[in-house]
Amino acid sequence: MRTNESNFIHRLKKQKEDALDYIVDTYLPLIKGVTYKVLAPLEDSGLLEECMNDILLSIWNNSDKFNGDSSDFKKWVCAIAKYKSIDYYRRTSKKVEFTAAFIDLNHEKSAEDELIMMENKTELMKLIDLLEPVDRDIFMMRFFQGSRTEDISAKLGLTCASVDNRIYRGKKKLNNMMLQLNWKGRGL
Repeated sequence: MRTNESNFIHRLKKQKEDALDYIVDTYLPLIKGVTYKVLAPLEDSGLLEECMNDILLSIWNNSDKFNGDSSDFKKWVCAIAKYKSIDYYRRTSKKVEFTAAFIDLNHEKSAEDELIMMENKTELMKLIDLLEPVDRDIFMMRFFQGSRTEDISAKLGLTCASVDNRIYRGKKKLNNMMLQLNWKGRGL
């Protein structure tokens, strides 16, 4: 069964991935508009894209809580986009203020901090290596090289929506892998 405008809400609640594809194709311009309006003053396109991916993740994870029709769904998506964007704006502006104050107090990182950061990066790289080659390339270009979605899509011959979907799904896979590793470490 294919997702269309009459059944996408029902399929989304059943966690069908084609419903998410439909939402990305239909509502991504709306999500971009709302997110851009809030985050534009920060002048960080990477933050904008990360926020949009987080919005899509929230829509996916909270779809069972939505009750209504497609016109209500559009309002619900706008509300999620607005509040997620505001959260990102607040978080980022606080980091900027904190970082500026912290730089004056602490010019060097301790050897322990450096070691922990290196270990975390190594563990993350091992998990990224477990992704499919295309997803791995997307993650490397996006999060380690700082490439924009448009640049990645042009280089890999994918649509921007496809790249955004792969980032969203990749984050979800990485999150699940990290949770499994933590559970195994605790003996569960």
